[in-house]
Amino acid sequence: MMNWNTLISAKRFGLEEYHEERIENRSEFQRDYDRLIFSAPFRRLQNKTQVFPLPGSVFVHNRLTHSLEVSCVGRSLGNDVSKALLARHPELQDSFLPEIGSIVSAACLAHDLGNPPFGHSGERAISTYFSEGKGLALKEKQDNGEQLTAAQWEDLTHFEGNANAFRLLTHQFEGRRKGGFVLTYSTLAAIVKYPFSSSLANKKPKFGFFTTEEEGFRRIAEELGMERLSDSPLKYARHPLVYLVEAADDICYQMMDIEDAHKLKILTTQETQDLLLSYFSDERKGSLRRTLDIVSDVNEQIAYLRSCVIGLLIKECTQAFLANEENILAGTFEKSLIDHISQRPAEAYRKSANISIEKIYRSRDVLDIELAGFRIISTLLELMIDAVRSPGKAYSQLLINRVSDQYNIKAPVLYERIQAVLDYISGMTDVFALDLYRKINGNSLPEIS
Repeated sequence: MMNWNTLISAKRFGLEEYHEERIENRSEFQRDYDRLIFSAPFRRLQNKTQVFPLPGSVFVHNRLTHSLEVSCVGRSLGNDVSKALLARHPELQDSFLPEIGSIVSAACLAHDLGNPPFGHSGERAISTYFSEGKGLALKEKQDNGEQLTAAQWEDLTHFEGNANAFRLLTHQFEGRRKGGFVLTYSTLAAIVKYPFSSSLANKKPKFGFFTTEEEGFRRIAEELGMERLSDSPLKYARHPLVYLVEAADDICYQMMDIEDAHKLKILTTQETQDLLLSYFSDERKGSLRRTLDIVSDVNEQIAYLRSCVIGLLIKECTQAFLANEENILAGTFEKSLIDHISQRPAEAYRKSANISIEKIYRSRDVLDIELAGFRIISTLLELMIDAVRSPGKAYSQLLINRVSDQYNIKAPVLYERIQAVLDYISGMTDVFALDLYRKINGNSLPEIS
């Protein structure tokens, strides 16, 4: 059984040997939040696709606005859960339990940092390059005798943005300090939705850390007293706060995608209103409709209903967490919090998800950006992997010299060179990836004065 006293720790990854608590107005977990929001990888999220193509004449959500909104919802979830837990466990008043809202909001800021350009098509492009494309050649022993291990191959063929986020936050890039972002153990644990290695990815389509970060995650999990389910392959039960981060993400992407679809006229105003009102009882619907009657702006009407639904889902997920606290701490809780909400909002959420799949994620604009993104990422991967495999070629040198020094593109080990390529490409914005693709293909040349 996991214990709240050990689950929340202010120890910082990379500073274990000389950890000291600072005396200042900000808590350690608020410092995590500030460190993330001022970072370059977080800023780059403003030009990474969430669902719809960027940019457009109608402003829709990108990864940056999505992460900020998820963080707000996560803070509310964390604060509500914290308040209830303290009432239930008054002996924890002097622990870090009151900081749950700060931890969850920081973890929510970071949850998408590892996603490559062009949304989920970028992840698929990376995975399929190794599992179906020219990257298949890397599975065999190379001419110089190098060969990837089975675990390393699983990392590549099941490339996962969540695992990449944990790497970005903890890996010591060239010229940087040990520990990456040097975040607290609890914030890092709250980010890892799938706390097991890629060797289990055939049974579960996602995983939480690459081979290179396995020992780092093990150190965090053992320090926090997370429930270890298997040692080989490594697998832990989720840190309890992961459920709140996941719930905040589930709430936001579903609601905001519906709102964006309305703005882009993929869904009519009536369709959108009916969908959002279906979360509420008949009595509550009447109250909401009276408010809509005094608001003439249709976008404001949808925004109002969306905010009401978010408030309802925060309450529902808070109740689900509290009702299942014992199972969550035991590591036996199944599925997500959103799967344990009461019947009416659960049915409405499923309907929203089905409409999103049918009318939003399969819309022509979304599919076009996924097709383009897939092509761009695949091409950049092919050229960069060829360059690190054959660095002596003249063209390979040109490509390698273009890569920032923070990426260990000349590492002596093949897997590390491949990871450096993935670090470089996954950190790109949509615009940067497109620009580099055009230049490499000779479609765009720099201006010559």
